Formats: sequence, structure tokens, C-alpha cells
Amino acid sequence: MRILGLDYGSKTVGVALSDELLITARSLEIIRRDKESKIRKTLARIDELIEEYDVGLIVLGLPKNMNNTLGERVEKTYEFKEALEKRTKLEVILWDERLTTVSADKLMMEAGVRRENRKDYVDSIAATFILQGYLDNRSFNKDKCD
Repeated sequence: MRILGLDYGSKTVGVALSDELLITARSLEIIRRDKESKIRKTLARIDELIEEYDVGLIVLGLPKNMNNTLGERVEKTYEFKEALEKRTKLEVILWDERLTTVSADKLMMEAGVRRENRKDYVDSIAATFILQGYLDNRSFNKDKCD
């Protein structure tokens, strides 16, 4: 079993995937759509990835504000979570995604990726940070229980 990490945006969904040991996350792809309200193809692609990679759990980034309040994107994220659960029949865990896009952008700057090319990767890298944060927390809490 693997875990899928998602960074849900208005026109894109960044996708990351865990390894089979649930230790590391890697960037997988970015799913793009023409309009924010058009998510049927997005959900279909996520279904394909779940089947292809034997995914048993989804971690979805929750876009909280820096002061820990819930902004307008959160409502759309909750709606997407419900659609994912209904369509995939998998548990969807919400995970705080604050600063993941900033971190992804900083990583690309340090790697020398040109500004105009960063938008091609930022969402999938942000999804990787979301998923890796969840995996690290899961491992840390599992170690505390042993």
C-alpha cells in the first residue's frame, strides 16, 4: 500500500506518492483543469493513480492561514475532500499545508530553476512536502508508541 499526497488548487492538483515502506514521498505529476468547477476528469485521473500504485490512503493539503484561521480556499478543499471520499472510497486526511508552496518555490530557486519554469513544478513539489510532513509525523508518533 502507498499513500497519495495532494495539493489542491484552483486549476491544478499537485500529486505526490509515498514509497511502499511509507518513509519517503516523491513528486508524481500535476493534474490540470480549465475551470475550477470542473473536477470530474481530475477525480478520474486520481482514480487511475490509486489503481496503478495500490494507494490505500490520501493526504490532502489544508490551506490554513498563517494565523491558523480558515480562509476561503478551505471550503473548496472540504468540498474536494468529500468528492474524493465519495469517488475513491478511501480515507482522506487533511494536512496543514502552510508554507509548502513557499518552500517548494525556495527549493527551486536554490536549484537554479528559472522563474518562468517554476510554475510547471511548484504544485507537485508542494504535494511532496505535504505528504512528507504527514509521513514524518506518522513515523515519529509510531516510534513514540513502541
